[in-house]
Amino acid sequence: MNKAAELNRILSQSEIHTVFQPIVSLREGAILGYEALSRGPSDSMLASPLALFKAADELGMTWELELICRQKAIERAGKLDNGRFLFINIDPNIIRDEKFQKGFTKEFLKTHNISPDSIIFEITERTAIGDYETFSQILSNYTEQGYKIAIDDTGAGYSGLRTITNTKPHYIKIDMELIRDIDSDTFKQALIKNVVNLCLSTNIKVIAEGIETEGELQTLIRLGVYAGQGYYLQRPASTFLEIPETIKNKIAQYNSLSNNVFDYDSNYHYIGSLAEERSSLDMQISCSDVKDFLDSKGFDGVCLARNGIPRGLIMKSNLNSAFARQYGVSVFSKRPVSLIMDSSPLIVDYFTPINTVAETAMQRDDAKTYDCIIVTKGFDYCGIVSIKKLLLHTTAMEKNYARELNPLTQLPGNVIISRVLNDLISRGRACCIFYADLDNFKIYNDVYGFENGDKIIKLTATLIENIVKSKFPFNSFVGHIGGDDFIYTIECTLENAESVCQDIISNFDKDVLAFFNEHDIKNGYIETSDRYGKNMQFDLTSISIAGFCGDPLKFRDPETLAMQMGEIKQQVKKLSGSNFIIQDMQS
Repeated sequence: MNKAAELNRILSQSEIHTVFQPIVSLREGAILGYEALSRGPSDSMLASPLALFKAADELGMTWELELICRQKAIERAGKLDNGRFLFINIDPNIIRDEKFQKGFTKEFLKTHNISPDSIIFEITERTAIGDYETFSQILSNYTEQGYKIAIDDTGAGYSGLRTITNTKPHYIKIDMELIRDIDSDTFKQALIKNVVNLCLSTNIKVIAEGIETEGELQTLIRLGVYAGQGYYLQRPASTFLEIPETIKNKIAQYNSLSNNVFDYDSNYHYIGSLAEERSSLDMQISCSDVKDFLDSKGFDGVCLARNGIPRGLIMKSNLNSAFARQYGVSVFSKRPVSLIMDSSPLIVDYFTPINTVAETAMQRDDAKTYDCIIVTKGFDYCGIVSIKKLLLHTTAMEKNYARELNPLTQLPGNVIISRVLNDLISRGRACCIFYADLDNFKIYNDVYGFENGDKIIKLTATLIENIVKSKFPFNSFVGHIGGDDFIYTIECTLENAESVCQDIISNFDKDVLAFFNEHDIKNGYIETSDRYGKNMQFDLTSISIAGFCGDPLKFRDPETLAMQMGEIKQQVKKLSGSNFIIQDMQS
């Protein structure tokens, strides 16, 4: 049987099998919804979705195939728990078709006990979007009815920034090729981090597709990605499967091990802890009723919602300004507040880090700098945060953080270092830990003075931090134990760890010469007298690095780890000049 005959047989008999893959919150491990995926008959040449849709495209039968796929998905989705979304793949050419617009009505969904608020159209760009203006108008028609939009495979094919800009989706799904091995690819990490920051300021939620390893999951959580799907979390199935408890526990664990060094208590790490549970108002309520509400409650702003989903914000100052215009009271009093509300306020998820929200809030236009921040869980309204409360909290966090920095180098000091090491040990994930200190530094201080000695310490701190953070900006830590002792940790391979050590040594040996006079540089040593007047020669100041690569779970606590590092340090100190030794315990 040829492809055309097989496709016609499948369509005529509706032999489409629908499976569902969970989309999981990477903040709390809850299932947000399921993507409906269509398959051909298992014994068919068109069993795989790629072969199935390719054949439909070649034969001009994409509409007929997608119609059956949608029908099958929606028939099954009647059993979906309330509050969970159904992601349905839609080709952009199909959504513009009048047959689609007539067939995807509220009445059609109602027969299967599904609300438009539960449906997310996942735009799969198998073809380019030619007319963005018309396409955007069509999408607006659906979003006004309660449907939501996701852009699939962002970063691949046609799914680029122009599509995001013109469609203004609720979700973007990062193509799995950008997710693959992201835990060891710093370029991909930087790219995804920038996407996360962009989406935070535009209230778009990022979903990572194709998560297949624990390392990818942990890295995506650290980068602030909102949700994910993939075989590591749960495979597609014919029923609505939950994710394993082991995966939920890992998500909770990796969130608790956040890189936010301001405060390691997750209860204060998230913006949701600051949210006031203020009532929201319907966006169609009159301006005069909103004014009465704000005056009676003493609020500076209120969230305006529809069906519990935030649609805008009105600040008391803006409402008063509207009333203060000529004829403002008569024009606006009885009219809906939606006419003057801010329809694009800053809306953030409950589990967004507080410092990230603060940075985003301060980057808004001057006219919005002091506007409240709306907090959601999923898309549902959760509460509101005033700028005053946010700034008071971040100021307190910064003060606490500043007390824990080394006063000379401004690197994290021993309190933070202890927390980081405890986290690394409890995490049970392979990493590299390094202890660095200077050789013959006391002699340098005696000869050149403590002021110049402090300059070398600052040089060392800057050099280590710059090299480590430039190579591993999102999965590293640098701290100053005190004096000329430093610590840094990286999640990387042994080969990469060696490269970092080599870079630190070569740069240190070159830059430190600026702090010696020409005589000592020419000799290659410092000459000084001991307490008995005897001349002694000491090598120029160098750096020794003791490293460990492997699973920190081998150690009971930071003290046991420190003892092991001390033994490695003694070995490297016996070597002449700047050197490093890394104990490989990864096997």
